[in-house]
Amino acid sequence: MRKAVAANALTFIILAAIVFGGVVGWGRAQFYAAGPLAEPVLVTVNSGDTLTRVTPRLLEAGAISNAEIFRIGARYSGLASQLKFGEYELPAGASMEEILLVLTSGRSIQYKVTIAEGLTSYEVVQVLLADPVLTGELPTIPPEGSLAPNTYLFGRGATRESIIETMSEAQIDILNAAWIGRMPDHPVQSAEDLLILASIIEKETGVAQEREQVASVFVNRLRLGMRLETDPTVIYGVTLGREVLGRGLRQSELDRETPYNTYKIPGLPPTPIANPGKAAIEAAANPDDTPYIFFVADGTGGHAFATNYEDHKRNVARWRALE
Repeated sequence: MRKAVAANALTFIILAAIVFGGVVGWGRAQFYAAGPLAEPVLVTVNSGDTLTRVTPRLLEAGAISNAEIFRIGARYSGLASQLKFGEYELPAGASMEEILLVLTSGRSIQYKVTIAEGLTSYEVVQVLLADPVLTGELPTIPPEGSLAPNTYLFGRGATRESIIETMSEAQIDILNAAWIGRMPDHPVQSAEDLLILASIIEKETGVAQEREQVASVFVNRLRLGMRLETDPTVIYGVTLGREVLGRGLRQSELDRETPYNTYKIPGLPPTPIANPGKAAIEAAANPDDTPYIFFVADGTGGHAFATNYEDHKRNVARWRALE
């Protein structure tokens, strides 16, 4: 009798093992098999999300067919606690294993925002506020000139403040490097003044090959004690960087006493007038060695340079005729 009971128990154990093995094998096959997605789908892992929170999202999106198998597979693979927040694209037919690898890779979808050279800090803030993917507010306008123009990549959920911080850190690095590498006997006395000069250069020309020449004019004027007499500073004194003037300067504005009117004040204005790019900062630090002290638009997008007022007047007359 005992032998019969033992034999039956052994048979049951064997059958249970076979059934369990079959279930495990079936589960493994499901975990590694192609998934039900007919086309790619976007899934977001929020900061602090756990596997328990994400799994129903995957099920609802039709990315997996069995939540329990996905959770068990994730635990056995050791990746259950390694989800990285971000927005991910799951490819069509992705297996549960492939989905798990995507969600733990950290290679989330990247968006970008482009900040052009020469925008004021107010204008930069407007660009960031208009971006529909970025989050959060910007209660204050960053100091003028403190933001490095560039194209910045970010994932969904990134804050506008984090982009500002990245831009500020980049501008500090660019400015410090330029200040250390500036030409000997530069007339500006600080990195802050170099940034102001660079912002003027940025607003005066968009022609890459003449930045150093434009810089040389302003450096020569500073050395000679001449006023800079540059229209973009006057415009900034009128708009404070919060609007585009959209017209030529009036004589009354050229005559107006403001801290930014370089027709009236000696030297540099008190702050930058825009956010200069790296090339303008480097041009300010190392201008060409020229005798020029005047320039005016030449009608081609660039400028005509002169070493004396008579030649400058002729260049101005040619520009007026073209206008």
